[in-house]
Amino acid sequence: MRDTPWLRKSEPLVISAGAIAVALALFGLFCAIAGANPFGVYGSIYTAAFGSSSRIQGTLILASPLMLSALCTALPARLGLVIIGNEGALVVGGVGAVAMGLSLGTSLPPLLVQTLMAIAGMVAGGVWIGIVGALRHYRAVNETISSLLMNYIAIALLNHLVGGPMRDPSSLNKPSTFPLAAANMLGNLPGTRIHYGLIFGLVACGVAYVLIQRTTFGFAARTAGGNVRAARIAGLPVGRLAVTICFLAGACAGLAGMVEVAAVHGVANESLNAGYGYGGILVAFVARHNPLAAALIAVLVGGIVGSGGILQRTHSLPDATVLIFQGIMFLTILYSDSLYGKLAFFREQPVDIPPDPTPAAVETTV
Repeated sequence: MRDTPWLRKSEPLVISAGAIAVALALFGLFCAIAGANPFGVYGSIYTAAFGSSSRIQGTLILASPLMLSALCTALPARLGLVIIGNEGALVVGGVGAVAMGLSLGTSLPPLLVQTLMAIAGMVAGGVWIGIVGALRHYRAVNETISSLLMNYIAIALLNHLVGGPMRDPSSLNKPSTFPLAAANMLGNLPGTRIHYGLIFGLVACGVAYVLIQRTTFGFAARTAGGNVRAARIAGLPVGRLAVTICFLAGACAGLAGMVEVAAVHGVANESLNAGYGYGGILVAFVARHNPLAAALIAVLVGGIVGSGGILQRTHSLPDATVLIFQGIMFLTILYSDSLYGKLAFFREQPVDIPPDPTPAAVETTV
């Protein structure tokens, strides 16, 4: 058999690119049926995402929470777990960060308050998804279903708190918590309107990559994800790995919630449930659960998310058209998973191998 390692390594990239191309074609067909020029729609999406410096900055702002929430799916996937509770972890992380910020007020230096808010958001999100990991290991509860249900519980908890115990009486039309002190808000990068949440997202993706690919913890997680029975025979603590990696995953999404309240909204309200968690699931799958690739894909998806308005104004398409695009892309990516290892082009090809010399020939030669 001819060894072609470059083909095997290129298989994920080629299949993912092909899935995205199919998604673009299907979305173009949808736009044509809706009466819009598909190529004009593609051009408008590009213009809305990257057409100017201001729009690029807007895309990066949207990409920040997507990077962090994508890790909530990408990290457990290395252990063989399918977690889709990103939205719930983001919501409870935002609520936890606001609670910490309001309780401290201006009694401490702003940087310390922001750090404690980040820790509170990460702990809240980590515990939220850690529960899913514990249910999976100790009670054999399907993690996909339980994490999905945890989303609804988190949203209900958010509505209860901002409409009751934590509500600011002055927030009439849109119930919200009391606003954070201006000094405790995250600022913007110098000379831009991009907040520091982008730095949080990039650093988190880099740390997650090192954790999974360059540490013994990551090696143990990947081993358990490849074969749980073999991992147990080797003495690896599979249960502890599951709970720990789920906690870390939820902490990333919880940090995204902290960024949203401390850099964008200044309060906790229903705007926290903006779909960034669900968008993070798409980012993780398109990136093949690679944290570094998730940072790049988050920028692309952020650009798509931010193009809804221009599609509505220019092509008379509903603002939710971008959600249809995301849904089509997600389905094609899921289907493409079934193609791995089945395409003949990426398999090792047989070649003619000369026969070994016979013992008689060897003796004659000697």
